[in-house]
Amino acid sequence: MLHINKVIRVLSIPYSAFVSVIFGIMILAFPIGIYLVFNSEIGNNINFQYPVDAFNFFIAGIGYKIPIAFQLGDAFIIAWSIYAILFSISFAGPLGSLTKTLTNVISEGWHELRENGLVNAITWFSILILASVVIDFIQQSFGIKIEPPQSQNGLIQFFQITTSPLTEELGFRIFLIGIPLFLIFSHHASWKLFFKSLWRPAAYLHITDYKKTIAIIITVGIFFGASHIISGTPWSPGKITQAAVAGIIIGWVYVRYGFGPAVLIHWGTNYFIYSYLFFISTLGQAPLASEISNPFSDTLEQLLLITGAIAISIKILSYIKIKREKLQPPTGI
Repeated sequence: MLHINKVIRVLSIPYSAFVSVIFGIMILAFPIGIYLVFNSEIGNNINFQYPVDAFNFFIAGIGYKIPIAFQLGDAFIIAWSIYAILFSISFAGPLGSLTKTLTNVISEGWHELRENGLVNAITWFSILILASVVIDFIQQSFGIKIEPPQSQNGLIQFFQITTSPLTEELGFRIFLIGIPLFLIFSHHASWKLFFKSLWRPAAYLHITDYKKTIAIIITVGIFFGASHIISGTPWSPGKITQAAVAGIIIGWVYVRYGFGPAVLIHWGTNYFIYSYLFFISTLGQAPLASEISNPFSDTLEQLLLITGAIAISIKILSYIKIKREKLQPPTGI
């Protein structure tokens, strides 16, 4: 038991350092996105005043168009502001700030990790990236490649990448996980409990049947994976597995930690990564496809992979530790 505690303590130090670095890179992505939409030339012949006549919304892979006319820049600012608010809320809590949480992890070890929304979002985002890379590697060994949808305009593509985490998380996590869990596990009916449970299901619902909960998460995750090739601008079929696993991870984070961290994980795979890719593309005056592999993105990927591997290792060791503690007989006087 002491050996496991020592290993966890040793791993907690680089884990905290890597999470801090990722946090800093994420903060810088916010102004980069503003620059791309309002000051760069990624839109070529269109700019942030480009008119949009409908708002796309997805539920279980089915796309719905809400007829609302707006300018691309206005909608981007609204989505950007929502992410900034969720980022700030998750940084602050709910049970301790990011800085205080990481300080406790370094000084006390992983067992003192508090439920900080942003720490958990970064942790599971790193795990998701690790899982995605492993899945892509396995599929490519069988000749299955993941091809992204083609886009004729960089500004519209970045706008869609930016807004989809909000619309998809509302459609998949809130509607298909949050509401069913409320109907199954709510101990009394009230609007206050309803909205609280949609925000953080595990915190406000008496979830007693985790097998049923996990079944819902997995089912919705599969729907999420399938939606990437059956609706909107489709990916290649190889995306199903990768997106389904991502949907399951985000679904678990939503139930366990809440809507904010779930959205930020999706934001990480979309806005966070692609803001840097588009920015590097504008600096090099090169197509986005040629910038997917560059020194910065390769380094960021390695950072996320290492963080994900450390987080998984600590979680496994912590699970073993808990199991051993339960098997130990109680000490008497």
